[in-house]
Amino acid sequence: MDPEIDFGELFKQYDTVVMGRRTFEAMLKEGGNGSMPGLDVVVFSQTLRQKDFPAVSVVNTNPAETIRSLKAKPGKDMWLYGGGELFRTLLDAGVVDTVEPAIIPVLLGGGVPLLPATANRTQLTLIRHRLYNQSGIMLLEYAVRNSKEVDSP
Repeated sequence: MDPEIDFGELFKQYDTVVMGRRTFEAMLKEGGNGSMPGLDVVVFSQTLRQKDFPAVSVVNTNPAETIRSLKAKPGKDMWLYGGGELFRTLLDAGVVDTVEPAIIPVLLGGGVPLLPATANRTQLTLIRHRLYNQSGIMLLEYAVRNSKEVDSP
């Protein structure tokens, strides 16, 4: 990663991280209990049980309704970590306000897609961008134009 990227400052804008079961299970394989210091972790799953993972909130209800409920509470932004399937579900429900992909200059022969294949298109408006010169990483921030939660820019 680029030494210019201040992850501490980046994480200060969030108080909640949400993810799907597969992303959570991948995190568990890296060690730990799935918690992230300073963040409430919400895992959407139909198969995991809350009692098996007390360090996080396991939610088996409608993800879009859960996100709407979380957004109605005071607090900071939420971060959707990983989860192309969950991202697609939340995007289709209109509860995603911004998308912040990073372009990392590495050519891959495969990998996890940002979104699963779909017929739906989502229009984005560029809000800002930043180039990290040392690594060539380009961080992009887009507003979701058809979000049901925010006015279109």
